[in-house]
Amino acid sequence: MKTRFVAIALAGWLVFGASQAAPEIERLWESAPDFLQPESVLFDHDRDLLFVSNINGGPTEMNGQGFISTVGLDGRIAKLHWLDGLNAPKGMARIGKRLFVSDIDVLVEIDIEAERIVARYPATGARFLNDLAADDEGRVYVSDMMSNRIYRLADGRFEPWVDSPRLAGPNGLAIVGATLYVGCWGAMEADFSTKVPGHVLRISLLDRQISDFGADRPVGNLDGIEAFDDGSLLASDWLAGGLMRIDADGDVVRLDPLAQGSADIDYDPGSRTVWVPMMKEGKVIAMRIAR
Repeated sequence: MKTRFVAIALAGWLVFGASQAAPEIERLWESAPDFLQPESVLFDHDRDLLFVSNINGGPTEMNGQGFISTVGLDGRIAKLHWLDGLNAPKGMARIGKRLFVSDIDVLVEIDIEAERIVARYPATGARFLNDLAADDEGRVYVSDMMSNRIYRLADGRFEPWVDSPRLAGPNGLAIVGATLYVGCWGAMEADFSTKVPGHVLRISLLDRQISDFGADRPVGNLDGIEAFDDGSLLASDWLAGGLMRIDADGDVVRLDPLAQGSADIDYDPGSRTVWVPMMKEGKVIAMRIAR
């Protein structure tokens, strides 16, 4: 998210991971800089395309100007305005022919083939719905960065699932098996700044117990996270910029520095491709990670 920040040497938080060898990164393409604050990218493997959410305004502004774009796997924008009429849309998740999008205080359900909104699920008490993840049972989990909550859509009911100050600005979500991984921004001041950046947490889908992933030391102002190799995670740091790998033992390796505004990523393990929306630059970058 766009923010001002209390000056802090973020690079110092990552020194502990410097001893690890980083895998090679190959830049595949950069899209045209035609997006309007692209916040999230989602790979649709059934249709071989990417969805990109565009905030197009303030991140909490209910202006109806937000929209979703579609992009080919070659980086060419297919439809800049694939679906309009949203309010600062951010994270996305797909279940079959349905696309779910967070929209400040509402979860929006879109029929992909009809290209239209078919349902809206208000989130009581929500202030800043952000990233999404769906489990194998078709339940959708949504982070609320400002209220330190995770909401869940299950059986048509959208309600708080976990509510804890320990979440410390929950942003990116990823599900592996019975575990929900949460990339935290850090405890926020009124201007989105943090005295201490966030790290990754784990929440059991079975009993909702919260634990640290790797260690509780600061990692960064985390935005998107995705499952990677051997139990590690990929994560983006919005404020410092960059793509990193976070291992289960707490080590962090910066894979690509990128620029500030590195937002909600997606990753395809088959092609080892990661897509990063660059929110401040209005483009998406595709990279391949070597084995």
